[in-house]
Amino acid sequence: MPPDNHGHPPKSGESTTAAYAILAPDRQTVPLVFASPHSGRDYPDEFLAQSRLDVIEIRRSEDAFVDELFTAAPEFGAPLLKALFPRAYMDPNRRSSELDSEMFADALPQHITIASPHLAAGLGCIARIITSGEKIYHGKLLYEDAKRRIETYYDPYHQALEGLLEKTRERFGGCLLIDCHSMPSIGGPMDKDTGNRRVDMVLGDSHGNACAPEITTVAEKALTRMGFVVTRNNPYAGGYTTRHYGKTENGIHALQIEINRALYMDELTIQRGPGLPALKQQIGYLIKALAAASRHALVT
Repeated sequence: MPPDNHGHPPKSGESTTAAYAILAPDRQTVPLVFASPHSGRDYPDEFLAQSRLDVIEIRRSEDAFVDELFTAAPEFGAPLLKALFPRAYMDPNRRSSELDSEMFADALPQHITIASPHLAAGLGCIARIITSGEKIYHGKLLYEDAKRRIETYYDPYHQALEGLLEKTRERFGGCLLIDCHSMPSIGGPMDKDTGNRRVDMVLGDSHGNACAPEITTVAEKALTRMGFVVTRNNPYAGGYTTRHYGKTENGIHALQIEINRALYMDELTIQRGPGLPALKQQIGYLIKALAAASRHALVT
């Protein structure tokens, strides 16, 4: 198998492209798919040259190390899809049409979204700012650059995700997507909970529209039993991925999980913290509980 973008041979069961890697079991045994869209850290040189920020500042937009927390997924019979490109460069948890015309020197095509809450906040599929509110770019971009990013990274990531979901639904009669994220320990300037300390985990199911409530309850109970403080849909009810793919009437359920970064990392230096190994083991218990719940609720 070819090496991944870090120069290391991929792990057994891992398929890698420029846009993503899939860590898969030898045989999928549960109707579960895990995805980590914001943990990528392959920063293109031209992007760093365009940015007015240093690498550590930009990396604070990452869901750093979330892909590592969920690497046990294949042990329980489920694939894990992880984006390799960074969120600040291309955000797959947005619609590809969410581009900010103010960021571009040339005109955008007519199909591009004119307004959305994400665009108003500067966080379209190509972000204008990092999550702390700092502007990313020295100057303006060209639409051709955005088009290339979408075609090279965004589209292949979503094609891979759609393929995993459809394959799972065909095999088992239903599918549960777990969209894996992290959140700053304190609400930032762009958040509705600015300055507030956050709970340990937030489960987002679009207020019951994207995932059967009983599945969300299984996740909540499993985390609570381990001592975590958990809320539902506050302050995050689920992003584009959850809303777009979570169509319970079609047999696909989607649940977003947000993990407080203070549990496992240094948020300023973007370094793994002493809590990461224990949290990774606890996430394994969560995956086990979700695997059992998905077999019970979704297999036909």
